[in-house]
Amino acid sequence: MALNLLLVDDSATVRSLIKKCIEMASFSVNEIYEANHGKEALEIIENSWIDVVFTDINMPEMNGVEFIEALKEQGKLQDFPVIVVSTEGSQTRIEELKAMGIKGYLRKPFTPEQIKEIIEQVTGVRDVDGN
Repeated sequence: MALNLLLVDDSATVRSLIKKCIEMASFSVNEIYEANHGKEALEIIENSWIDVVFTDINMPEMNGVEFIEALKEQGKLQDFPVIVVSTEGSQTRIEELKAMGIKGYLRKPFTPEQIKEIIEQVTGVRDVDGN
């Protein structure tokens, strides 16, 4: 199963790093969409099939929490797993986000192994062949 991913982060460097980690993990990817903030991400979601979303919390325009709240309000949060990737690491914040409906949380900096593990965890896809 080839995945369609959405990377939401105001840092092009972080988006590139996530893409490189996904490539190193040998996941079969159809499309990788990128957004600088939540508003751009919502537009992409309206027009594209998305399997997994990686989002930062601290972004301009619409931050990650506002983005997740908008997905929840629109009834779209259950359509695909949302993984938060952030420097914020308080257990309270993580629990709040999980209560909102996110499926995973990765703390920056992260490793390719952590990206692989979290994609496997939220999708059930284990390798390039989708097994």
